[in-house]
Amino acid sequence: MKKQWLISGAVVMSMLLGACASGTTGGESGEGSSEGEEQVPEVSAGEEIINIGYTGPLSGPAAFYGENTVSGVRMAADEINEAGGFEVGGTTYKLNIVTYDDQYLPNEAATNARRLVQEHNTPVVFVPHSGGVLATQVFNEQEDFMIAAYTSEPEILNQGNELTLRIPPAYDQYPEPFVKYQQERFGTRLALLPTATQYGKDWTEELVPVWEEFGGEVVYDGEVDFGKDTDFFPIVTNALNQNPDVIFVGGPSEPTALLMKAARDLGFEGGFMVMDQAKFEEMDGVLGNFDDIEGAIGMLPIISSDAPGAESFITSFENELGRVPTAESAFNYQAMYVLVEAMKLAETVEDPQAIMAQMDAGVKALSDDKFVWHLTGVENNGFDWMASIAAIEDGEIVLIEE
Repeated sequence: MKKQWLISGAVVMSMLLGACASGTTGGESGEGSSEGEEQVPEVSAGEEIINIGYTGPLSGPAAFYGENTVSGVRMAADEINEAGGFEVGGTTYKLNIVTYDDQYLPNEAATNARRLVQEHNTPVVFVPHSGGVLATQVFNEQEDFMIAAYTSEPEILNQGNELTLRIPPAYDQYPEPFVKYQQERFGTRLALLPTATQYGKDWTEELVPVWEEFGGEVVYDGEVDFGKDTDFFPIVTNALNQNPDVIFVGGPSEPTALLMKAARDLGFEGGFMVMDQAKFEEMDGVLGNFDDIEGAIGMLPIISSDAPGAESFITSFENELGRVPTAESAFNYQAMYVLVEAMKLAETVEDPQAIMAQMDAGVKALSDDKFVWHLTGVENNGFDWMASIAAIEDGEIVLIEE
């Protein structure tokens, strides 16, 4: 039997009246949303609502990262709804974002995804971490829903899962330019201090062979549990005792910035390779400037984008949320718009396979003002973005490679 993805306008109005009567309205569309809270958009007679799911870290040490990802999805949904929704097959639809907190835990992400599909009939679930994506891929095809995966882990597309879309660029394109830049500028001795998550381990496995291929050696092999470790001086001291020229770091932006500062405070004068989860623009907010991360190489901030829709998006995001957007917000914002275009082209909001088949065409149908970063299409179930690399030189963000 075909799933009933849609809620009619009359049913929604009944839900809203019931919520008001019981005093349990949904959460605000913005920061601080709790698990399961949702703000159902207003609909007119004959309009329908389509639920879109999200499971990610909304509490704990990765909460800010999770909020950044879902903020982009919400912002796009709000804009689409405020513009009157979108039409498929003669019916107007509005978007309702349903969020669950998984605290960055893969098993919780899988449980949440199943709940979102079974309880909220979501044809698409956004999942912003590789562990959660891999756990959810075990059953999403059988249960007929699409995973919008915000992770640069290449392995997620090696599973042969036809209902997984990778949103950001894969990280396997970064090690070579990172390594060349750092070895030329600082030297060949590397200390490893990435996040202790599976994502950090996978990134490290990708990076180390490239480092060694270009003549480098790993002099310290460590990791940091940002969920538990708050005093970074002991582990950084151990790493510096091996006299590295470069340190590989990464994880949530704020604690990663503090770890790098600890290295500087302990006298480290070398370079940093920063995995793509951590963002320079967020580090600036923690450190006040880029002096302590001079010589770092990582991702070009979204605020440096020259795509046609970037300026408008950045301004709107800052006005609504009071902070600069990162790639997490921007890429998910653009992905939500592409998803809607794909639904329109597929002439369905309830068939994930038909929607997935139209994602590439959805990119090409997107209006210029919604391109916040340069996106050319979908290749092998992944968005084909222009990945840009930047370094901190003399206190400024400098483009290294496009």
